[in-house]
Amino acid sequence: MKLSQFKFKLPETQVALEPPHKTFENEDGTVEKVYRRDECRLMVVHRKSQTIDMFKKDDDGKDTDQPLLFRDIINYFGEGDTIVLNDTKVFPARLYGTKEKTDAKIEVFLLRELNEELRLWDVLVEPARKIRIGNKLFFDEDGPMVAEVIDNTTSRGRTLRFLYDCPHDEFKRELFALGSAPVPRYIMDNREVTADDMENFQTIYAKNEGAVTAPASGLHFSRELMKRLEIYGVNFSYITVHCGLGCFDPIEVEDLTKHKMSSEQMIVNAEACQIVNEAKNGGHHICAVGVSTLRATESAVGTDGMLKEYDGWTNKFIFPPYEFGLADSLITNFYHPESTMMMAAAAFGGYELVYEAYEQAVKNGFMFGCYGDAMLILDD
Repeated sequence: MKLSQFKFKLPETQVALEPPHKTFENEDGTVEKVYRRDECRLMVVHRKSQTIDMFKKDDDGKDTDQPLLFRDIINYFGEGDTIVLNDTKVFPARLYGTKEKTDAKIEVFLLRELNEELRLWDVLVEPARKIRIGNKLFFDEDGPMVAEVIDNTTSRGRTLRFLYDCPHDEFKRELFALGSAPVPRYIMDNREVTADDMENFQTIYAKNEGAVTAPASGLHFSRELMKRLEIYGVNFSYITVHCGLGCFDPIEVEDLTKHKMSSEQMIVNAEACQIVNEAKNGGHHICAVGVSTLRATESAVGTDGMLKEYDGWTNKFIFPPYEFGLADSLITNFYHPESTMMMAAAAFGGYELVYEAYEQAVKNGFMFGCYGDAMLILDD
């Protein structure tokens, strides 16, 4: 397929800058926000019947004026079904330092730790033209956190060595205390990043640290919703995919077969395989939550349709047409035009149907992006 086939006009007002929330004004005039993870809107796409639902039904099966909310996914899963979740944990990857001598402000985006003993980190810097090998960056006027640039990796990429002599746990704690939530650029360009973002940009089941962006489709799960699904007999299988920035990289080729995805580290353990494979053998539904999970399960599924243990990296790029080997349902957000996430959803639900869903989402005021609304694609 061609890149231009994934263009559509997205109004800026429909790009979510915050998660769903209610705002209250206190007696002293201060404003308080209460965030509701599972109250975003939900669109349900049925790929066999080629139908789209956005509203709750009455007793006669006709649409009401009540929009579907994410917590209504409980009505689409039953006992024995399995939901596959990505339990990666986002760390506060965005830091700001000053360059020695010039005091120029530099954004440093931590990607991953390369060497624990030597305190080496792979990072992105902005503005990159000001940062060369040998430069030192200071991150806290009154503190000891200093880094030296020891290598150029890409046009914006650098390898930093942090000059901080202490136990590793203390170093990581101090480093992350200087960071902020790595929300996408389109959010931070339109509002200030707050302490709330570090909680909101994290799934409630996050466990294994290593992501520099959230597995956004999982942000909608609240503890209450997961408990209700558990009571219904729905199982959860956890895999780990350390989400990187590759999903936000612009595609610069018209022919999608020529686009190369950045690699992401992923782990599928024996327990995850057992839960998924028992459900599949029992004829139950397997739902992948998010494109990172979908890419990982497709990287780890065998020719027999069973999930296999996996510990490595994947750069799988999913776009139509694609034959899926494991999941028969998908939860995903609505994303920007020409995004790899939109392409994966189109591969799963069918290009024409998902494109129609996107058009309906724009027309009906759905919100887009990491903090936006959700789509559930079912094989019915």
